[in-house]
Amino acid sequence: MRECATALRDPELTAQNTAVLNGMRRVAAIDLGSNSTHLVIAEVDPLLCSFSVLVAEKSTTRLGERDVDNGELTVAAMERTRLALRHCRELARSHGVEEIIGVATSAMREAPNGLAFLAELRESLGLNLEVISGTEEARLIYLGVLSGKDFSESPHLILDIGGGSTELVLADAKEARALTSARVGAVRLQRDFVKREPLDRERVDFLRAFIQGSLEPSVDKVLRRLNPGETPVMVATSGTAMAVAALLEAESARNSARLHGKVVSKIELDGLVERILPLTPLQRKELTGINERRAEILVPGLLVLQTAMALLGAKQFEVSDRALREGLIVDWMLRHGLIVDRFAYQSEIRERTVWHQARKFGVDEDRVERVAANAITLFDQTKGSFHDFSEQQRELLWAAAMLHNCGLHINTSGYHKHSWYLINNGELLGYSQSEQLLIASLARYHRRSLPKKRHESWLLLDRDQRRIVETLSLLLRLAAAMNRRPEAVIAAFEARCIGGSFNLKLQPCNATEDLSLELWSLESCAAAFTDSGGYSLSCGLISGAA
Repeated sequence: MRECATALRDPELTAQNTAVLNGMRRVAAIDLGSNSTHLVIAEVDPLLCSFSVLVAEKSTTRLGERDVDNGELTVAAMERTRLALRHCRELARSHGVEEIIGVATSAMREAPNGLAFLAELRESLGLNLEVISGTEEARLIYLGVLSGKDFSESPHLILDIGGGSTELVLADAKEARALTSARVGAVRLQRDFVKREPLDRERVDFLRAFIQGSLEPSVDKVLRRLNPGETPVMVATSGTAMAVAALLEAESARNSARLHGKVVSKIELDGLVERILPLTPLQRKELTGINERRAEILVPGLLVLQTAMALLGAKQFEVSDRALREGLIVDWMLRHGLIVDRFAYQSEIRERTVWHQARKFGVDEDRVERVAANAITLFDQTKGSFHDFSEQQRELLWAAAMLHNCGLHINTSGYHKHSWYLINNGELLGYSQSEQLLIASLARYHRRSLPKKRHESWLLLDRDQRRIVETLSLLLRLAAAMNRRPEAVIAAFEARCIGGSFNLKLQPCNATEDLSLELWSLESCAAAFTDSGGYSLSCGLISGAA
């Protein structure tokens, strides 16, 4: 990815290649599902081999509510879909997309009049939507999740609960080992089996048994593909998973700005199910965190998720807000040569998304690279004396250093506070919800005041996170203080922490360089070291330096 990120600054690039790398491309993807019609308009950056979502729209079209006698799409459902697709087309065209790609899933696959309806849409709206198989749907979901999460070395179980089908994928960063699709979904279950609510215990038990029977072939397949000793990470996507995360956030009163990356335990899910089951449809619609239409099909969706976790033996799942529609964007990039290798793309997702955000907010790339390099060097030189953090926290420090002054995009006054907001509410793919919050908090406290109990950014952190921020934000302060000028003037430095004394020695790039500005900036960090950890900070030049 660094090859991509530095390519723009390579003077040997031809003018033609530079123009190609600079030229953003826009594409729209439509996911015509059994419950909803989703539109995503993405801006593709050929330079970073990545994309960002400009527009995300959802319409509840309920194609899965088919005629009970003949299984055909109803007139009302088709009309809702026509209207939604017309809006999608106009919105996509208004954003200047070069292509609108789209797929239809289980409702269209199964309805006797599905293909005829697609032909009509092609004729009347000019939209060429393709019906895809359950396996292809699972593959695209895998690509979508792959684009937004770091798989590392762990196998992942991806569960996508749709309106008419549920896809279960076993994959790692190298391959999709198993792609499965089961004919069980929230809309289908609501339509076929939920006639009166709240459900009595007998009906709940029946639904669980039915869901288990429907999912068992998929579960057996993915479990057979696990290697001995492997413990997979479970990821849940789409409406039901997002609803669970939103409901739990609302109950906790935290109301995080972004649900992507939130981890939900089986215990939390079981408790939520028990609280939801006794509610009437009207009571569910009044719940904070979900919309009215999601409330209608919430119960069957929860039961699918709960049963799947039980069958898989999963103790928790991580929420992903990327799924099929983002997978369509990745697939389009692959087909157009914008990603040569989807696995190389995925392996660098965390670094790539940080660079993307840095460019988006117009940071000085040369300077933040120096700040990040210095922060990492400080981390390495003081490991075991000033801190005991791992490689995971080292990566978070790098990301915070790269984005620490992105708040300048809003205003120079108090820009560290703006940086916190932009990072915490931005799209940092590959990072969990808690990691994104840590990155934002490190940037928040790289200058000015230390954390205070009344700060929103501090209240959102738990005890372990606060310890990380208290310590590593001090290193980021030093790294930023050493890089006040447009050009690099420090060739090397040595950092040592002995007892309560933190010593930093600088070496200039040349013997005549005056580092008085840097030493003054570093000395301004002394109070933070003293107030935060009782350290005395001393700064000077490496022996022999002018």
